[in-house]
Amino acid sequence: MWQGGAVPQPGGKRERAAGRAALRAAGRVVVVWTVATATLAVLAWLLPDFRIEAPSGDSPTQIAVTAAYGAGAFGVLSALVWPLLVRALLLVPALVLGALVFFLNGSLLLVALDLTPGGRGEVTPATAVVIAAVMSAASSATSTALAVRDDAAYGRRLARLAGRRRRRAGDPPPPVSPGTVFLQLDGVGHDVLRDALTGGSPAMPTLAGWLADGTHRLTAWRTDWSSQTGASQLAILHGSNHDVPAFRWFEKETGQVMVCNRPSSAAELERRAVARTGCPGLLAADGASRGNLFTGGAEQSALVMSVAAQRGKFSRSRSGYFAYFSDPANAVRTAWSFAAEVGREIGESTASRLRGDRPRIGRGGLYPVLRAFATVVERDVAVAAVVGDMLAGRTAVYADLVAYDEVAHHSGPHSRDARKVLARLDRSIRLIAGAARYAPRAYRFVLLSDHGQSGGATFEDTYGEGLREVVRRGCGLPPASHGHRRRTGTEARAAARSALRRPERGRRAPEEAECGGPRSEPVVLASGNLGLVAFPDIPGRATLEEISRRSPGLLPALTAHPGVGFVLVRSAERGPLVLGADGGEHELATGRVTGPDPLARFGPGAAAAVLRADGFPHTADLMVNSAVDARGSVHAFEEQAGSHGGLGGPQSHPFLLSPADLPLPQGPLVGAEALHALFHGWLAPVVEPAVAGPVPVPAAEPAVAGPAVEPAARTARGCVPAARRPVPRAPDTAARP
Repeated sequence: MWQGGAVPQPGGKRERAAGRAALRAAGRVVVVWTVATATLAVLAWLLPDFRIEAPSGDSPTQIAVTAAYGAGAFGVLSALVWPLLVRALLLVPALVLGALVFFLNGSLLLVALDLTPGGRGEVTPATAVVIAAVMSAASSATSTALAVRDDAAYGRRLARLAGRRRRRAGDPPPPVSPGTVFLQLDGVGHDVLRDALTGGSPAMPTLAGWLADGTHRLTAWRTDWSSQTGASQLAILHGSNHDVPAFRWFEKETGQVMVCNRPSSAAELERRAVARTGCPGLLAADGASRGNLFTGGAEQSALVMSVAAQRGKFSRSRSGYFAYFSDPANAVRTAWSFAAEVGREIGESTASRLRGDRPRIGRGGLYPVLRAFATVVERDVAVAAVVGDMLAGRTAVYADLVAYDEVAHHSGPHSRDARKVLARLDRSIRLIAGAARYAPRAYRFVLLSDHGQSGGATFEDTYGEGLREVVRRGCGLPPASHGHRRRTGTEARAAARSALRRPERGRRAPEEAECGGPRSEPVVLASGNLGLVAFPDIPGRATLEEISRRSPGLLPALTAHPGVGFVLVRSAERGPLVLGADGGEHELATGRVTGPDPLARFGPGAAAAVLRADGFPHTADLMVNSAVDARGSVHAFEEQAGSHGGLGGPQSHPFLLSPADLPLPQGPLVGAEALHALFHGWLAPVVEPAVAGPVPVPAAEPAVAGPAVEPAARTARGCVPAARRPVPRAPDTAARP
């Protein structure tokens, strides 16, 4: 879709939109009137020579009515008389007119007070001038605060900015080729988006309109085993997520825990991906990265984790938080919504407790503020940055809108709270699309998600113990002597800490007390419903045989647990092995299945995804995936009502909403690296219009461990992903003993 303005709407929708606009305008009038009334009442209480009550006194109600009359009359007189006075005084010198403004305002207030019931308003002329000035300032501030949330007013402001940009640039000829804006709706699964676009009153009418008029088409794609933003976005932007086994993992050689949304970890992951592919990234040619974990090779970046640690204390991105909040209109616009979002979260969490919603997790403490930061501040700054990129005519922009993912983690992916966030995201998308009319080039919009979310009660709430306790018991270790605090809002917390330039936490694995000799205790980490167990004192990848000799009760304890779906372990004799309940085994190298197949409930492609992850250098000694039921519910090893990070349920099925005129591959889209190749093909004609042919999409088979891919051949676009080497296909596992 080549977007040049707002989406056309049928007549009935236009009438409803006009009605809503009229209601909003009436609401603004009422709010301004209320503020003016309160200002007048407060001034009457503060100023000794001003009163709005009878000499014998009035009730509070009567005083309020009098103040409302006075404020209303003053507002009407100002609206009717001021245009006439200004026209009559056009010949008066500007300095004289400036001085007359105060006295004319005071005169209008005197007239307005004479119109109050019973002549209750009394004020001296000098005080009337002061009161009129204060009331005008209060009304103006209120009108401004309300107007900044009005998209039409915001659009007019964008038009003025675009005009100034073009004048500063000497009004060069606009580019002939269209630009592309990639908007990532973090965590929105294919089924969630489909439900939001259908029905009599869709939650996302803008996107529903794009789908209905045939300009866009909706496609599902399948993530890798690690269904989370770090793995997906690294592959989409940089072409490779090799050796990203989870959202967080332990690296034995350094003793550090890598976390995808930690600035130092994100920078290292980006460095590794660039070294492996030889490509700077998808956005290397005149691109911009906004609100992402990685830059994608873009020179223009804002709110990007991988470069957050590089900026000094006094080095701020011009298109980041500092630039956004330096504009008073932006500051008021966001502060207004921030306060409303904090109140909304408190109200929604209270209602959830009263309804007895299940699953339900803690949403107190600082979480309302963290939610408001993720759903308002990050959204508004990213949207403004994208609009600025379009006004500047950039070739490609990739932005991550994280609001839904944050709320769905705490309320559930199908909750009414999360559905409301989708409606507000639709409004942001409509604003961005509407801003395209002011851009110097046409833009096409590609919407996608990096993963979905699977609902379900947490592992600990369901079984009364966490994965860490199960592992310790299986190793014959006593219960931990110190409790661990379960915190929510971790992703929003990391973004907020980065914005505030707070130091990183938890880079090193916890140093547990040794038990039973010189062996160190296992490190247990969680990434949604994927758990990782590492033995720090065993060099390299611990084998099945080593673990069985060391802790013979561990694997039986895990595989027999009803909350565990399967465990991946490397056998020195049989290679990668998936273990499940009732003695079920799946040899990934041969495809041989003994007993119940532990991967059967995880759908097609599960064996290929697990086999690929087994080849990563930093795959944990044990990879534990929680169980999944027939409804697609999973048990997160973290404090999350909606989770992602492993296999099971909708988390592995995100969406792609793309313009209908852009080509798609014939087969399914499997793995985030396939999206990088697809997007690269879409962007390549922008720079090389002569290039034609099918879009290159990597094979769906998993990659195996081996040397890094040789640097790809470079083009004017940046680089082309190198073709994957031939890899062994995951064998068919259908009902084989």
